[in-house]
Amino acid sequence: MPKVTLQTLAEETGLSKFAVSRALAGKSGVSDATRARVLEAADRLGYSRSARRDIKPIGLVFDDTDVINSELHLQIQSGTQRESERQGYPVRIQWTHFAEELAVFAARCSGLLLVGAHHEDSLARAYATGVPIVRLGWVDPLEQVDRVSGTDHDAGVAVAQYLHNLGHRKIIYVQGVPGYRGRLERLRGLREWFEDKPDASVINLVWDDGDSFKDVLRRRFPDGFDATAFFCSHDGLAVTVVSELLSWGYRIPEDISVIGFGDHAAAKQILPQLTTVRTPGYEIGVAAVRLILERLRQTDGAVFPMQIQIPCTLVERNSVAPCPAAKRNRMGRRPRRRVPAEPNG
Repeated sequence: MPKVTLQTLAEETGLSKFAVSRALAGKSGVSDATRARVLEAADRLGYSRSARRDIKPIGLVFDDTDVINSELHLQIQSGTQRESERQGYPVRIQWTHFAEELAVFAARCSGLLLVGAHHEDSLARAYATGVPIVRLGWVDPLEQVDRVSGTDHDAGVAVAQYLHNLGHRKIIYVQGVPGYRGRLERLRGLREWFEDKPDASVINLVWDDGDSFKDVLRRRFPDGFDATAFFCSHDGLAVTVVSELLSWGYRIPEDISVIGFGDHAAAKQILPQLTTVRTPGYEIGVAAVRLILERLRQTDGAVFPMQIQIPCTLVERNSVAPCPAAKRNRMGRRPRRRVPAEPNG
């Protein structure tokens, strides 16, 4: 098969090579209709736009100290690479938390996508390069920056509605180690829904590094707990909760319901499979590329920060069920569920 070149595309579309080149590069000087016609022809004929060397790449930067969100980061990377290829831009990927490395990398890119939390000094150095930047993660309140993210707060509200409709009134939120903004936003959404429900309550379970879910639960509820559902701040914690509850003899979801967050691989690798909230990592990557290209192509008019949220999705599997019928003891209260004591010796 003959190689598809700029000349091939020019002949196919009836345009000049100059117009084709500017359309592929996302530069000004061609209309949106012309650009769409060129991109359609390039895709149809199999033109490798990412191979062009005159287009500076889009930079995708992950903080290399963040290991909690590695699966989410792979999804973001996939969405970024697919959309960049479709739009005719190569992608360069960097893992770093060093300000100097980030600044040097940014200067070599046409635009920068910063994933997750980055140190204040690193952000300042990156913005000083003057390249357009889109943040994928949390920013400071009212910070005037471009950003694409999921909907953590709304996800907490949706989980609260879901569990409440199933009859659950006492929820334990397993936050784990504090300090993650997304986990806190999910808790706020959960509490917001339940705050005007006098028969409902939300308990936040946190602990320090090196502690365990079982130990914290035992210390927090020495006389047992009467919650009927656990909402875990990410799927890894939910797997731990499910495993512990099963080992204590509880049936899931017949006795206790468990819901996670993330919809990562572990959610489908346990039994029962985990009901969870899917974080739209792939879609976040796609939207971030579209936003950064809009910045690169904008040559006139007002420029103002945009913050885009991609809705999360509730994924129902087998770890959540309607609240079990309340078994009453002689005092008319639900029996408390016990956490097994540590064996002696």
